[in-house]
Amino acid sequence: MREEGMYSWRNPWFRWSVVSLVTFTVVSVLVGFVWLPSVHRDFTAQGLWASICRAAGVPSTWSDSGGTGKDVPQATNVVLERSMARIAGSASVGRGGTLALNCTMCHGAQGMSASSAPNLAGQYPEVVIKQLHDYQAAKRASSIMEALAARLSDRDIEDLAAYYAYLPKARTAPTTYDERLPALVRVGAPLRNIAPCISCHGGVDQKLGAPWLEGMPKDYLVGQLQALRSGKRRNDSEAQMRNVVRSMTDAEIEEVTTFYAGKASAGGER
Repeated sequence: MREEGMYSWRNPWFRWSVVSLVTFTVVSVLVGFVWLPSVHRDFTAQGLWASICRAAGVPSTWSDSGGTGKDVPQATNVVLERSMARIAGSASVGRGGTLALNCTMCHGAQGMSASSAPNLAGQYPEVVIKQLHDYQAAKRASSIMEALAARLSDRDIEDLAAYYAYLPKARTAPTTYDERLPALVRVGAPLRNIAPCISCHGGVDQKLGAPWLEGMPKDYLVGQLQALRSGKRRNDSEAQMRNVVRSMTDAEIEEVTTFYAGKASAGGER
């Protein structure tokens, strides 16, 4: 009888527990499905089901029925494979060096740019392969690069990638975990869905297809992060970088790009 009394509505502690649980559930639903989605810049109210799917991280539709998926351009046609990172045995570095003579005006004679073009010396081969294929397919926009890439065969692209990967690495040592690193580089911002830079771009780990950033020209880095944040650049697979940069402020972009660009002189190998 005493146990039944514990779970009776007449028991003030039982009433308080039920009311607290219901209140907590309602507040959690409002925060998870209304407030948090609404603070994202790309948020649009599309009904309860879309909000639930968005909060759970699953698609609200599994097909292109109704035309909802047909209006969204595919980010890239390139499927990253481990074989791309091991092309040195099959590609011709010498032939790639000859082809690279067309690239020296922007990317430098030894793959180190004196302008705002990216440094390519020592860059991961799969990165060069993916970006050139994206330029060919107009998935990444650049009037100069699209015109140059249009004339390249698959073998040309692999030879170029092998050549730039072979060049002496004028880059510095990879960025590893250190308490002095900028917060976004070191630990990211989990509450804003921003992963730490070193989790993909070398140091702690290198994700297949993620470029080496140390020593890159700052203007180039700033321009690319801003293009990804605005959606002007869209060739990142599964919108991985766009999802990260969307929540970054101008000050954070300035801090991160200053850090990576500043590592060019730190190595003393340029």
